[in-house]
Amino acid sequence: MIYLDYNATTPMCEEARAAMFPYLSRHFGNPSSIHAAGREARAAIDDARDKIARLVRAKPHEIIFTGGGTESCNLAVLGLTRCRSSRKHLISCKTEHHAVLHAIEHLEKREGFEVTWLDVSENGIVDLDQLANSIRDDTALVSIMSANNETGVIQPMPEISRICRERGVLLHSDMVQSFGKLPTVIPSPSTALRTGSVEESHRETLKPRQRDPSTPPASAGSSQDDNSFLSLADAASFAAHKFYGPKGVGFLYLRSGLSIQPIMFGGAHENERRPGTENVAAIAGMAAAAELILRDRGVEQDRQSHLRDQLWQEIAASVPEARQNGESAPRLANTLNVSFLGIDSQMLLIALDLKGVCASSGSACIVGSVVASHVLLAMGLSMERARSAVRFSLGEQTTAEEIAAAGQAVSEIAERFSKQKAETYAVA
Repeated sequence: MIYLDYNATTPMCEEARAAMFPYLSRHFGNPSSIHAAGREARAAIDDARDKIARLVRAKPHEIIFTGGGTESCNLAVLGLTRCRSSRKHLISCKTEHHAVLHAIEHLEKREGFEVTWLDVSENGIVDLDQLANSIRDDTALVSIMSANNETGVIQPMPEISRICRERGVLLHSDMVQSFGKLPTVIPSPSTALRTGSVEESHRETLKPRQRDPSTPPASAGSSQDDNSFLSLADAASFAAHKFYGPKGVGFLYLRSGLSIQPIMFGGAHENERRPGTENVAAIAGMAAAAELILRDRGVEQDRQSHLRDQLWQEIAASVPEARQNGESAPRLANTLNVSFLGIDSQMLLIALDLKGVCASSGSACIVGSVVASHVLLAMGLSMERARSAVRFSLGEQTTAEEIAAAGQAVSEIAERFSKQKAETYAVA
């Protein structure tokens, strides 16, 4: 089997398995219990929180453990906006993951919020001018993902952050797909904001607005290390199974000083922000996986980028109708989204599966549906191009031999479909 669907999920690394095992066997205590068994479990959670905070350059109390990326996004979007009930306006864009889209749509339909959906370019980059002009006195939250799960397109987060900070509005970012793929360290926000690619005209058009008291001014550093990628956002969501950890666990980074309303009810876990007995084993495994994925990030991403480009070259050489989506934008090193014009993506995926190649047509969260990618449609691509798109996403176990074999499989399938179509037209 050639697995090229790492953006859907990743195989658990051995380090995560080893970290989890003690809490699946001998150390089974409830971390809320005060006896020795409970204290052992609590210590594991505290250690994991400290490790993750250190890795992302945050403070331990800024890390909230959750049941995964979807819950982390829901908690951020719903929890932050409901704490600011006097502000009834939200901003996001249609290329977001459904964990954000559907949460915002719920607030719009059921709780009286008004939403501004930002446009994106044909390469998937958010319209920064529209963002700046859309922020209002009653804007509660802006939610923009750092890297798209379908196309791999990376958003200009330093510029987005600057606009939000100058206008005094909170920024949440879905970083589920980017963790372990993008650097965790960037230039300090003040430097990034001074040298960002946003046009100088923004400075003239940004009129003073009533600032959310919980939002730091643009010139102020965040509570965590100014060199942390998280310093660009007030809240960010993560999921362990995207970086070789276990499924069913994730975390939300929430900047110090921000209040958030729980979206579930129960005990006082996670400092009264997320109730429910913690999944000790999964949390321990997530911390181990996070440490591993960041250890050789740069070298590994360079390797995956080379393999991704190799795969595209082989596809482009043998399938003239293939079109790469988002190719002119900065993209994750592991992600290749290709439209095979004239071929239905579901049929192509089935054919690839029969040849032992695992890929997808987009988010794994919409598997089973035959709708075209909402991401590609939001980018202004045609229905034909959206319906013929396939995502190949590489990972640490992907080899050059696998890429060559996958490219050959695509070529053979495309040739077969082309012949079938020609025969059909000839009969007609």
